[in-house]
Amino acid sequence: MPTSTVSKKFSRQQLLVAIAAAVVAFLTYTSIFAYRKPFTVATFEGISFWGVKYQVLLIISQVVGYMISKFYGIKFISELGRLGRWKSSAVLIGISWLAMLIFAILPAPWGMLCLFVNGFCLGFMWGIIFSYVEGRRATDFIGTSLAVSFIFAGGFTRSVAVYLRDHFHVAEQWLAFATGLVFALPLIVFMYLLEKIPAPDEDDVAERTERLPMNKEDRLRFMRTFGLGVLAVVLTYLFLTIMRDIRDNFMANIWNELGYGQNAAIFTRTETITSIIVLIMMSLVVLIRKNILALNIVHILIFIGFALAGLSSLFFFSGQLDGAMWMQLTGLGLYMGYIPFNCIFFDRLIATFKVHGNVGFLIYTVDAWGYLGSIIVMLWKEFSDVEVSWLEFFPICVMIFTTIGLVGTLFSGFYFSKKYKTLKS
Repeated sequence: MPTSTVSKKFSRQQLLVAIAAAVVAFLTYTSIFAYRKPFTVATFEGISFWGVKYQVLLIISQVVGYMISKFYGIKFISELGRLGRWKSSAVLIGISWLAMLIFAILPAPWGMLCLFVNGFCLGFMWGIIFSYVEGRRATDFIGTSLAVSFIFAGGFTRSVAVYLRDHFHVAEQWLAFATGLVFALPLIVFMYLLEKIPAPDEDDVAERTERLPMNKEDRLRFMRTFGLGVLAVVLTYLFLTIMRDIRDNFMANIWNELGYGQNAAIFTRTETITSIIVLIMMSLVVLIRKNILALNIVHILIFIGFALAGLSSLFFFSGQLDGAMWMQLTGLGLYMGYIPFNCIFFDRLIATFKVHGNVGFLIYTVDAWGYLGSIIVMLWKEFSDVEVSWLEFFPICVMIFTTIGLVGTLFSGFYFSKKYKTLKS
């Protein structure tokens, strides 16, 4: 029977560990983003193959690799042990960086293969990094700090790439490798510090359940128990990923069309504001000790995020909101929905129902289908007869998908609340 154990207040040592873990996790994943996103700053104007822009083909190639890693990661990450994680990280990041070096040398369109390898290797890194911080009473705060890193990092690493391009005249095909070089030494330091984070203590285990590797039977047992709820979550997350991925991958294109293309700081400024707001909002969930209550609160936050993204896009589409504010509000709304799934939702779900497993299995299950949906939408836009820019296409997607997301969030919230009451009785 699921219960929530209310343990004593955080000690000074526990608070220091939580803050240190949050900072290290944030900086680590920010550095990892330098090997994933900066290449999108290069638009490769005038280069197309098979009727599709080379930039789009590169993004799709990376996302395909990322998606495949998520499907394989359902097994790999769920069965991951504590030992040897840093070695796996070093190999995966090293290969992803090497792929960007080869990308700089190979002529188009062979760079697509490099982006596929890059995406596949980096797709495992979220699960590895999160395994260091899950199952703690402070995971809401630490996990949110880790999760908002990819809001901040997406803009920050792009700004670094634009700076290298404009001030050091780095060629487009070399931007990704050069940006990775800037972050190489910091990443080594942060990975070392990540290894030094203490394991969850007795209070953490009592309140949040011990996190263990999950074999095939464990995964099937979970799906048999919570399958319908997981399906609703997958569909909800699917549409969030599509919208978030379009905005993230084609952010440079959208800002260009809005007239901010030469402003390198626009990436960092807007994403930093969103990061701070989401970090404060989600971190406050750590104050809610009862797991089922926290899970319900998270559903409400996701619902509000969908509504904010949809309404701001509606106002922009009708000419009642300017482009910069629309990008800010839409980003905030999407990340209000997206971030909880990557740091709070599944951690609280496992704690609520005392599941003997780990967050990695659930995150990679929803991520796999989310990225598959993202690929399908990008391919449909490029190969269909619809001739619209990303600036025209994106707000329409947001308005349609948020409607479906709102329904899915409501269903998920009612499902898990009823399941909890049923099992408890």
